[in-house]
Amino acid sequence: MTAYGVVTRNAEETEWPDFDLAFYEVKDVTGRSAEPIETAVNMVSCFGDNAAAEANPDLVPVDAEGRPATRDRTYFDWAYICPTHEEYRRGLLEIVEDCAAVNGDVRLDDVGFPREGFCRCDRCERQFARSDHDEWADWRAEVITGFVAEATERIPGRAYLTLYPDPYPGHLSDRAGLDLDALADHVDEFVVPLYDTNYGTTYWLETIAKGFRSRLSGLDVDFSVELYAVNVDIDALNHAAEVAAEYGTDVFFGYDASQAVAALRRMKADERDGRSYGDGESDSGTE
Repeated sequence: MTAYGVVTRNAEETEWPDFDLAFYEVKDVTGRSAEPIETAVNMVSCFGDNAAAEANPDLVPVDAEGRPATRDRTYFDWAYICPTHEEYRRGLLEIVEDCAAVNGDVRLDDVGFPREGFCRCDRCERQFARSDHDEWADWRAEVITGFVAEATERIPGRAYLTLYPDPYPGHLSDRAGLDLDALADHVDEFVVPLYDTNYGTTYWLETIAKGFRSRLSGLDVDFSVELYAVNVDIDALNHAAEVAAEYGTDVFFGYDASQAVAALRRMKADERDGRSYGDGESDSGTE
């Protein structure tokens, strides 16, 4: 049975009865922070942090030419923090501990290096030189897996980890240092955001979701799909949810709880009426 949940920054929405599960952003990529709550899986943006990067540029990863991974550069929607910075890592682990003390389930978000080629700061260069690895990619994967292992040791319940939506073999490792086989030993569920602003077509969603199911086959880990709910047509959102549920363990709706509730109510009404999603018909009184 598929569980349907919400991802939100509003604590009161985590208690809405329409949702089987809720994720609450305790720390997001802007650097905004909030106190963890008992009624949700608290969610921590780990190495995405605009505020920390602006306050201390030395935290920001750089490539071989010294260019920083900040949001004013092409391809970066927010600023990153270098995963080898020990003081910052300690702070993250303290946040994870605080979350786990309130609710035993915790979700780790924005885990990994920014992109290929990062980070080449002096600290990373020294740590790689002292390591047992000959390949930079293997060392990066060890850094990220080590952090996730430390974090999940502090999570007594279910540990979730967000993945960039690219299931092609080797891509997540090359991009961010994410070794899925190694991470699966520490994580209970991967969450894959497949965001669109209208879900007018869903073949791409099915392709990516099926790709993750194939990639994770044989590993002792679940994976779920997170959809974008803000201003998305309800029938289109429900059709996307129907596709996602075929491949993922759970389906989550991001950042518009009211629209998610309307979609779930429409979904239940359609199931009662025996209709398929996306048929273009309206159900009065179900929103």
